[in-house]
Amino acid sequence: MDEEAKKTSLRMIPYGLYVLGTKDGEQLGAATINWLTQTSFKPPLLALGVKTDSGAFAHLKSNAAFALSILGTGQKDMAFAFFKPTEQEGDKLNGYRFETQETGAPILVDAPAWVEAKVTDVVERGDHAVVVAEVTAAGVRQETPVLTLQECGVFYGG
Repeated sequence: MDEEAKKTSLRMIPYGLYVLGTKDGEQLGAATINWLTQTSFKPPLLALGVKTDSGAFAHLKSNAAFALSILGTGQKDMAFAFFKPTEQEGDKLNGYRFETQETGAPILVDAPAWVEAKVTDVVERGDHAVVVAEVTAAGVRQETPVLTLQECGVFYGG
């Protein structure tokens, strides 16, 4: 295989940026992810890639529910804030206000949209697991284009 062609080709796939909110007991977590797609309309299912060595994945395995804050264009700083471990101070995670809904997982208040979901399946292969989940709740604060890796000048793939 031509490694450079593989890398270039895979980096051409468009990726949005999202903050995965998790809860395990009283501990909250939040991590930026970019591998996400809707896989079914009825029931509404999502598939997302989550690093298997992350705290977020450990939370998903024990709690089987999450919230997903969908970031909008211009929210690069918010996305980058969750590339590091989660620190909670009152109603803020890594400096950003959050709220909770049905799952108890954090939803970023400044995100233009969000969904909550219950995990139905997990496939562990390689350094990321594919998590399939059914959407149980959703909210929209503002319709706006999603923040993308391309907008941020970042590559994750290849």
